[in-house]
Amino acid sequence: MGHNLNLNTRTGKYSFFSVKEKAWHNLGQIVDKHPTSAEAIRHAGLDYEVVKTPLYTKGSALLETTEGIEVGDSELCVPDYFANVRTDNNAVLGVVGKDYQILQNNEAFEFFDGIVGGGHGILYETAGALGSGERIFITAKLPGYIRVGDGDDVTEKYIFLTTSHDGSGSITAAFTPIRIVCQNTLNASLRNMSNVVRIKHTSGAKQRFADAQKLMGIANTMSDNLEGMFNQWTKIRITDADVRKLIQMALCPNDETLSLIKKGAVDQTSAIFRNTVDDAFAYAMMSDTQQMETTKGTLFGAYNAVTGYYQNVCNFKTEEKKLTSIVMGGHAQRRSQKAFELCTDFSADGNAIFQFN
Repeated sequence: MGHNLNLNTRTGKYSFFSVKEKAWHNLGQIVDKHPTSAEAIRHAGLDYEVVKTPLYTKGSALLETTEGIEVGDSELCVPDYFANVRTDNNAVLGVVGKDYQILQNNEAFEFFDGIVGGGHGILYETAGALGSGERIFITAKLPGYIRVGDGDDVTEKYIFLTTSHDGSGSITAAFTPIRIVCQNTLNASLRNMSNVVRIKHTSGAKQRFADAQKLMGIANTMSDNLEGMFNQWTKIRITDADVRKLIQMALCPNDETLSLIKKGAVDQTSAIFRNTVDDAFAYAMMSDTQQMETTKGTLFGAYNAVTGYYQNVCNFKTEEKKLTSIVMGGHAQRRSQKAFELCTDFSADGNAIFQFN
């Protein structure tokens, strides 16, 4: 089951919903309009709770019988550790420590509602559960847009949250702009400013609310900065040859490959790397979304060549792997961030990033 969506045996439905657009192997529930948080929880099959229960193991004990003393089984409580269990089907989702605080699924939506105050303006787009329900994810659209050019090239602003019930990792929420003409996830993180907030499972409701407000502040600041930056990039011309060089450097997997690029010996790099660069460059030159006034021959188009490659060309084994790679700090997100930094440097000094010693 490559999609890894949770199948709710109680309802017979996959734990996922999306507004209008089909996704995740066409599984889950497709709804016509943006739901409220309460509706989204039901549509996504996330209307279950998780509880911490004592953890036991088997031991041995001396038992007095009519025939004497015998060795038998004994049930031992494991100190300071607990099993996280779904209350609707008793599925064990993971083992956690005594300080672990469960973020219930409905509380994750409350985190979103708290970002803009009572949920006003938040539009829930997707939500779902993976595995046995041990990991959930939610995406929601924020009010307003990032407008590039004369207004035809519009980027929507999204908040993404994922959390687990198995004790692995923190609660992660991130601001993610998405260019709607091609649905490119523009993973742009300004220097000295991350677009991600990570919340420990030991944090209480008060801290989570403070982090929600922090994330909203990040989204507002980054939106204003990115709009100005992207519009500046649409006015900066870049040659096709420099687009290819920028793609090579953004997709460069290691120092050895970078050294060969700097020496002008790209033909000595791996075939896999060269083919990846060719595919991204072909997208840069031929995609309809790369022929717009904002993207054709511009630095903004060069940046979109990398983000668009991962969103629309690159093959991922599963939708979960794509999600992890593009949004949750994986390979695609790191490469897209590198492209963003290269474009930032190019806008300051067009030749600097290509002057190799």
